Amino acid sequence: MILCVLLPRFELAVAAGGREALARGPMALAPEPGRDQLIGEVSQAAEACGVHPGLRLGEALARCPTLALVPPDPVGVADAWEQVLQRLESIGAEVEAPRAGLAFFDGHALRRLHGGARGDDPAAALRARHGAPPPWLDPLVTVTRRALEVPSRIGAGPSRFCALAGASRARTRRAEVVDGAAALAAEPVALLRRREDTASLVEPLERLGIPTLGALAKLPRGKVADRFGALGLLAHDLARGKDAPLRPRKPGETLEETLELPESASGEQLGRALGLLVDKLLARRERDGRTLRAVVLSARLVEGGTWRERVVFREALADAGRMRLALGQRLIHLPAPAEALRLAVERFGPPHAGARALFDDGTAQRRARLQEAVRQARAAAGPDAALRVLEVDPDSRVPERRAVLTPFE
Repeated sequence: MILCVLLPRFELAVAAGGREALARGPMALAPEPGRDQLIGEVSQAAEACGVHPGLRLGEALARCPTLALVPPDPVGVADAWEQVLQRLESIGAEVEAPRAGLAFFDGHALRRLHGGARGDDPAAALRARHGAPPPWLDPLVTVTRRALEVPSRIGAGPSRFCALAGASRARTRRAEVVDGAAALAAEPVALLRRREDTASLVEPLERLGIPTLGALAKLPRGKVADRFGALGLLAHDLARGKDAPLRPRKPGETLEETLELPESASGEQLGRALGLLVDKLLARRERDGRTLRAVVLSARLVEGGTWRERVVFREALADAGRMRLALGQRLIHLPAPAEALRLAVERFGPPHAGARALFDDGTAQRRARLQEAVRQARAAAGPDAALRVLEVDPDSRVPERRAVLTPFE
């Protein structure tokens, strides 16, 4: 059974300075500079005015003229969300986190670790077969809430989307279980907006008079494919309770370098600061000769707010020059001068071939190379091309008797 942990309006709460700020009135995350003019997460008061995430900025202001726009803080959100994920991983969960504020993990794998005494109760297991929640769910939810240390909504279900539906309608004190397509039938199609890939289908479905997931699941699959393509088939599967398996992340080590800039920097100054950061990161002992596959470049802006860019290299790199070339192109998109620059490793690549020790190839491999060299030498110069010195009488007064030449084996 999959468990979903939902922290509603996580990005907005971090950017606004706390959840208490969300009660001041309708507010929404402003679009990031240089990106599409779409608003981010919205407060509950803004939702009451018909504003939802992904809406065009002009349309959102038309629907709610008193809407307050909060500058996004992607760096602060990433740091805060990483702390939440580490707390979940501290209870043994393998977490998949598609975005900040939303995480999934397999609860069945933790039933023996945190399921408590009720996990072995035959009567409770029998009740679970007839639709009741499994006996290990409540102890596991209690452990999860204690680890998170923040108010959260937890849902459970046989698939990722069922668990998300349960978390969306759960209260903060009790987990909600959605056990399949029958329990999803009454949910509105607006639930598809919580997934980034199906969010664009909500408005056309509502215009066509399909208000619930149950109505979507009853449609012929071929007609859904003709009208909406691959995304329509995905939404159809989700409405029937089907979803892809979890892809949990690999808990990684934190390796980052930060440079405080004495003055607001841009242009050439920022390029030199980036070069210094790359050199410091590659020189860290913790890197242990590994290449870098993906990094995160972020900055704290002079005008307030932060900027964050994830960079995946075409191939794993350990060359400072190529990294500067790839990352320098991203600095062009920096919306304002920066007062601090940070470079962090998100994923490592394989060890760099040129960073191996001189004789770090193993004894067997070295002996095989030596035998091949002897064979080639004898093939070119005859059987006496490779000989070794064997000591026979090292104390002899006659030098010729001290050692003899024998074939090299």
